[in-house]
This record gives sequence, structure tokens and C-alpha cells, in this order.
Amino acid sequence: MPKPKDEPNMLDDGYHDLPPGKLAAVVTFLQRRQPPSGTVATPDGVTLERRDGMSAQAYRTLFRDLGEEWLWASRLALSDDALRAVLDAEGTELWVPVEDGADLGMLELDFSVAGDCEVTFFGLSRAGMGRGLGRWLIEQALHKAFARGVKRVWLHTCTLDSPGAMGFYRKAGFEAYARKVEVFDDPRLAGRLPKEAGGWVPVL
Repeated sequence: MPKPKDEPNMLDDGYHDLPPGKLAAVVTFLQRRQPPSGTVATPDGVTLERRDGMSAQAYRTLFRDLGEEWLWASRLALSDDALRAVLDAEGTELWVPVEDGADLGMLELDFSVAGDCEVTFFGLSRAGMGRGLGRWLIEQALHKAFARGVKRVWLHTCTLDSPGAMGFYRKAGFEAYARKVEVFDDPRLAGRLPKEAGGWVPVL
């Protein structure tokens, strides 16, 4: 018997086949409802710039630089007009840490739902890793969000992200509250990412 529309589409225990060309990830949703009590010092020589009006091409270049290894591809599937609509939306804020003119990461916030702030994308370049920049950047997200009176800040990470992502967010005070399975087209087969991207995940 089909399940009612309001009943979650639950998976049975055990293995489940994926069609050719598909990937699957376990996605964990995390939230934080309290602002940070202290501050993390800004790394020497680093500034945080808001990028209003960033071109679609420049955004995609940064997006790929940060996320190609982890198979980030959702924004690469959007047309220029669709991507501009997201970036120019009233509730979207895009912030980029910069050092000596080089972009070191991305912090994208979505305030479109009243009382909520979603950290839509958060990532660092290789040059930005291993120096405390991530801790500072996530604190910047929290300060900016709670300063606008939101009740919670939330985000998600998945099993295709960096192995350290979950521990990083939990150390930053985020608590897990939901888990889902996401199935999607392999972006390497769709031509959105090179075949060698995310080499630790085989192309099938």
C-alpha cells in the first residue's frame, strides 16, 4: 500500500541499489541556538569582505576552488540568471576572507526564513587551512546571524564532505538534530566537474 503523502519516505534496513550515475550521501543537519560568548582573534593579515554583486563566473571559480575535492556541484548546475537570483536575493549575504588579495574561503548566509539563518556554504581554500581560520570564520557567521535577532543558526554536512567537518561544527557548538539520505546525479558524469574530482569517490 502506498504511504500517505504526509508520512516520511523511510528506507528499510539493509543495502539499497543506486542507479548508474547516481551518488548518495548521508546528510546531518546541525543547529545552534545561542550566540558565542567570546571572540576569536582575526588571523594576521586577513580581512572579511562582503561580496555584493559578485559575478556568476567569479562565484563559480571560487565555489569550485573550495568544493571540487568534496564534489560540490549544486551551484554549478544553475544558469547565470538563476545563480544571480540566488546571490542577489534580499536574504543572502556572501562573505569572503581575503589575504594579500587572494580569496581564502567562502561564508554564505541565508536569512530568507524569519528567525533562522542557514549557513548555506562554508569552506576554505588549501591556503586557508590549518591556521585557525575556520574557527574564526564560523564565529563570524554566528556573530553576524545572532546580531540580526535570529533564533537559531543551522547548516548541514554530509559523508562526502571533509572527514573533519562534523567534529569542527560540533566543537563550534552546533548540535545535530536530523539526518537524511540524499541521492543525486554524479556531477562528474554530467560534466560539471572533471572526472578526477573527488578521486576518493569512484565514478561508476
